[in-house]
Amino acid sequence: MRFAIRAIPVLLLLLLILSFPALAHNVAAKDAEFLKQNQGAQIVPFIYLGAKHMVTGYDHLLFLFGVIFFLYRLKDVAIYVTCFAVGHSITLLTGVLSGMHLNPYIVDAIIGLSVAYKAFDNLDGFRTLFGFQPNVKLAVLAFGLFHGFGLATKLQQLNLSANGLVGNMLSFNLGVEIGQLVALSVILVAMRWWRGTNDFVKHAVLANVVVMSAGFVLMGYQLGGYFTGKAA
Repeated sequence: MRFAIRAIPVLLLLLLILSFPALAHNVAAKDAEFLKQNQGAQIVPFIYLGAKHMVTGYDHLLFLFGVIFFLYRLKDVAIYVTCFAVGHSITLLTGVLSGMHLNPYIVDAIIGLSVAYKAFDNLDGFRTLFGFQPNVKLAVLAFGLFHGFGLATKLQQLNLSANGLVGNMLSFNLGVEIGQLVALSVILVAMRWWRGTNDFVKHAVLANVVVMSAGFVLMGYQLGGYFTGKAA
């Protein structure tokens, strides 16, 4: 059991490595082809694709992991996850349906920052270094807006058909929330087990340092793409 606990930072680093293709919210080739060719309302397929996006979106999962890390009551988990879901839903739907375009590299860099921000907050960094504590719920809501834009920018690149678009996007968003609940359930079960061990407090700091480092690396990865693209 001690080995399993000590392996958590290693697993998080592995998650980071896997996150590079997922961070930009890339859509699998077959899924992208379906989305490009689709005409009319396809409720069930879009729910499935939305759920699939969330459970494979490692940047979202790292952020959620940070959000619920020190939340012990389900009521608190529900409040914070709802803040994230509201933000995510607003910009996903608004971005696609209104055609609002943002630079995907900048959006994904901010998503990486959100991961680092929450881990830093979990380490009580703001109070320790700056003497104040930002409103956590507001921060989760604000970063949720950028997480929603992250996927919207990728969907916009697929030039989705306007035929049935509203229904399809509502279905997709519903799928995202279903996938979030599934992923969150798994995370909560794992966290409950981990908190029941004697080593949780000992390794909590290290885990958040790893998550914060992952967030900064992901942010740097996207900023690198932004400046390289501009130079090209």
